[in-house]
Amino acid sequence: MADKIIRVLLVDDHQVVRRGLRTFLEIQEDIEVVGEASDGAEGVTRTEELRPDVVLMDIKMPGTDGIEALRRLRELDNPAKVLIVTSFTEQRTVVPALRAGASGYVYKDVDPDALAGAIRSVHAGHVLLQPEVAGALLAQEDAGTGTGRGSTLTEREREVLGLIADGRSNREIARALVLSEKTVKTHVSNILMKLDLADRTQAALWAVRHGAVG
Repeated sequence: MADKIIRVLLVDDHQVVRRGLRTFLEIQEDIEVVGEASDGAEGVTRTEELRPDVVLMDIKMPGTDGIEALRRLRELDNPAKVLIVTSFTEQRTVVPALRAGASGYVYKDVDPDALAGAIRSVHAGHVLLQPEVAGALLAQEDAGTGTGRGSTLTEREREVLGLIADGRSNREIARALVLSEKTVKTHVSNILMKLDLADRTQAALWAVRHGAVG
């Protein structure tokens, strides 16, 4: 039996895609599909109404696309984790989506079990980045950005940053460092502020670029 049900919202302009995703996800004991949306604007509205844990978001949709929807959710400070569902040919659009606040992405032909695993992973606080996308993100960063800022981090903040780069959630970091989750959240906020970064994805990439992880 699952300890906690992961509530999922499906956002895709193709009904057949939504139906296929729902059919598979509804057989998972720990995942519940709480709603659907056919475009980004409706996706934002439904995310605010339903407060899902994870949103499966298509990128290319008529009207408001997935990237704009991500930006709006960030502005609303909505806590839902967004997992982009994209086709391989749309790979170049993944980087802007990650910059807009996505927790990761999967391809539309993903194995069903891998999709369920991805949902569980982002729900747990992990960032899903494949090597080629991480490389593209790094390549687009100004090589000088953040230089010297790392010296403002405390030793504990450096430890937390290293664990963020390792894909750990706040709960896992708290266990590893024997801290409360509240304390870890404070450290994460301080790290983002000191390094002038927007989110955990940028923090993980900063750590890789500047040698904060092995």
